[in-house]
Parts: sequence; structure tokens; C-alpha cells
Amino acid sequence: MSPELVSILVLAVVFVIATTRSVNMGALAFAAAFGVGTLVADLDADGVFAGFPGDLFVVLVGVTYLFAIARANGTTDWLVHAAVRLVRGRVALIPWVMFALTGALTAIGAVSPAAVAIVAPIALSFAARYRISPLLMGAMVVHGAQAGGFSPISIYGSIVNGIVEREKLPGSEITLFLASLLANLVIAGVVFVVCGGLKLWNQGAVTGTGTGAPRAPEAKGDGSGATGPGNGIGTRTAPAPTAVATRPDAPAVVPLTAPVIATLVSLVALVVAVLGFDLDAGLTAITLAVVLSTAWPDDSRKAVSEIAWPTVLLICGVLTYVGVLDEMGTITWAGEGVGGIGVPLLAAVLLCYIGAIVSAFASSVGIMGALIPLAVPFLAQGEIGAVGMVAALAVSATVVDVSPFSTNGALVLAAAPDVDRERFFRQLMAYGGIVVAAVPAVVWLVMVVPGWG
Repeated sequence: MSPELVSILVLAVVFVIATTRSVNMGALAFAAAFGVGTLVADLDADGVFAGFPGDLFVVLVGVTYLFAIARANGTTDWLVHAAVRLVRGRVALIPWVMFALTGALTAIGAVSPAAVAIVAPIALSFAARYRISPLLMGAMVVHGAQAGGFSPISIYGSIVNGIVEREKLPGSEITLFLASLLANLVIAGVVFVVCGGLKLWNQGAVTGTGTGAPRAPEAKGDGSGATGPGNGIGTRTAPAPTAVATRPDAPAVVPLTAPVIATLVSLVALVVAVLGFDLDAGLTAITLAVVLSTAWPDDSRKAVSEIAWPTVLLICGVLTYVGVLDEMGTITWAGEGVGGIGVPLLAAVLLCYIGAIVSAFASSVGIMGALIPLAVPFLAQGEIGAVGMVAALAVSATVVDVSPFSTNGALVLAAAPDVDRERFFRQLMAYGGIVVAAVPAVVWLVMVVPGWG
């Protein structure tokens, strides 16, 4: 049995054990990375740790730390109230506002995880207050980020267009952008209907000046990250219902106290630092959180325990194992095996599926950078349109970022307040699985089979 096949089988075992036993999947993945890395791939500890996502670790910790402080001092309640007033009480518009906001941020140059890190905590705080499905709100944020992610001036768009130019393939920047925009817009519309968005329209406008819809009790615990049953990523003591509240009252106006004003300034500073100066979102968020904690220690005393530590362990462990797979050549091995198939259309759909499956656990940009060159040999035969194939690969490799193992999905999972995290994790994993199973085939049928470009 080849080392590459062994590493894939071990990953399957990790999923089975984590699903059936009360063990954190990240801890299992760390153990698997150590075993496979040293016994199969002949890597030392440094080689195993090379796959540890240090940047994502800092982003998850920093963003959840900053927004834990924002929840404690009332800033998120103030933002929710402002959002309700912005849409004149129409709660059903809020998911679309979040979709448009993240789309606009990525379209003008924000990295997709940075846009999600900024918007997701606010969006999910709103969802918690009005009992909107967190899956609906999280999916709208992530799909919004990907909808704008391939504009000609965006990070993803610039990278993919650069790869196309380097490989001397026919390209169309506008087609790439519109393909991603329309695909994510359609998916967002389907999710909105399936996850109860139409009920939000039926409830009408929010009225009144009460204290808001009842919220689930706050989680209790010591911040140790104890795990619960099932996949073992940890649970809250009181799950938040996902049913839509019937005509909830508007939240009470939160006064603009000094801590709230300072936190709002910090959130603006985070946006400016990330988008305007290209600073790291995680390091910036931690720095701002430390400043707020120093100024108002009473409001932030419990913030560190509110960091989503079980989620951090889960994501970092799985991605470390994926790093071992990449180091030992498993991903390249799978891609080259598909690229050698003699039927171009079959090879095209398989490459789309490889891009979707691997990207659900790894870097979307990295996968696109590997798969587009692999597609060059059969694109040169002229039977497959290059423009459509590149667009299909781009959409397949990014639309799956709703997976809880991807950066965007992990941010959504970590940012959701007052939820049963085990249940939410399973919802994201199931939804991610549906997207992985369905979207590559659809984009292949729509973009590749007609032979665009």
C-alpha cells in the first residue's frame, strides 16, 4: 500500500472515531499527524509542525477574544440595534445586508477570511438575538465573501488571473468574477429559503422598544474547553433555538458609554488596519483586545475563557494533518492521477471535485494554484474551454469554504454566541458536505461542458 493511500485511510479513521466517540477531532488529528508523519512520511517534529496553521490560530483567538469583550460591554447589542434601524425593522433583510457587506469588502481587496472575521461576529450576534438560524447567517456571510472574491481587483481574482497569464491560457477576468458572484448568489438564495428566511419576511417589521427577543442562557464553565459527546468539540450548556421568534421586540437602546465607544473605535480600527494597511487580522484583534482589557478590566475579565478553545484545537489539529499530507505529496499524487485520465470531460469534473474536497480542509488559493497547472495538458487539446474550466475550478475550490474545517467556516463556528457548538458544527459539516457533493457537478455542467473559451 502506498504511503499516500495510507495517509488518506488514516484521515478517514480520524473522522469515524471523532464522530462516534467523545474525542476532540483536532486532538485525534494531531496524533495522526505525529504517527503518519514520523512512521510513514519520515518527517521529524519540525516537519510535522510545519503544517500547523499559526496564522489561523492567531486569527481565531484574536477575533473571538475581541468580540467576547464587545459582547461583555454591550457593543454587539448596540450594533444589532443599529442594524435593525438601518433596515427599518425588517429582520429578513439583515442576512442579505451581511451578504452584501462581506461581498463588498472582498471585492475591493479584502482577503476573504479577514472580511468574514470582521462581519461574522456581528452577524451571528444578531442571529442569536432574533433566533435566526446560525447556519443561515453564517452561510450568508461566507457566500457573500466568495461572491465578491474574484473581482478583477480582489486578492483571489488577481492570483487566479495571474496563474492563467503565467500558464498562457485564455482568460476573462469578468467571466471569472461573474461566475463566482452568480454561483454564490444562487446558493445564498437557496439557503435563505431552506433555512427559514421566508418566515422572517412573514413576521414583518420589528416593533416596540422592549428588551429584545429572549436569548439563550449564557454558557457556564471555566474555560477549560471540556468536550461533549459526538465529535467532541465542546458544547454550551444551553443550546439556542434556531426557530424564528414571532415578531420580537426591538432591543433596548444601549447607551454609548466610554467602553462601547472605545470598542466601536477598535472595530473600525480593525477594518482600517486589515483593509487599508494589510495588517494581520489576528494580531491586530489581539492588540486591540489587550488595550480594551487594560482600560476596562471588569468588562473583559471573563473574555479569555470565552475564546472558542475547542474550536481552535479542532481546526488547528485537522489542518496540521492536512499539512502533513501536503508535505508527503498526497494532494499532488491525487491530482496527477486524475490529470492522467484520457477523457478530458471526466478529468475536468474530477479535478473540480478534488479542488472542492481538498479546499474544504486547506488553502483555497493553494489548491487553485496547484490544480490550474494540472489542467493545462488537456486544455491544450482544445476539447475543454479554458475560461469555463478555470471558472469552474475557482468556484469549486472556494464555495466550499462554509466547511467548519476551512478558515471561513471555522471563523463562523467560533464567532457564534449562545449556541450548541456540537450541533452547529454538525450543521456546518453537513452543509459543507452537500456543497462539496453538488456544486462541482453543477458548475462543471454549466461552465465546462458548453466549452466556454
